[in-house]
Amino acid sequence: MQHDIYIYLLLMSAMTLAIRILPLVLIRGEIRNTFLRSFLYYVPYVTLAVMTFPSMVEATKSPLSGTAALLVGLGLAWRGASLFCVAATCCIIVFVTELFL
Repeated sequence: MQHDIYIYLLLMSAMTLAIRILPLVLIRGEIRNTFLRSFLYYVPYVTLAVMTFPSMVEATKSPLSGTAALLVGLGLAWRGASLFCVAATCCIIVFVTELFL
């Protein structure tokens, strides 16, 4: 079975354009619904979290070390630690945990 790559590229570009153009065409005015506005506000954060959190756990040799670093990092970030402090501490947690596992 032979596939034509240009058909795939055409379909992919059509879907990408449709996803970007249809909201601009269909929604002309300001969105006043508070639920929809808050939903659209948090979509980028949720998307980033969905892509990032599983990678944190699976990027290490043992999922236990990734989970430990994730929990410690969340706790430090919750307490207001800087990004550098959170990242460095998570790296140290993974290193130490991997030594003992």
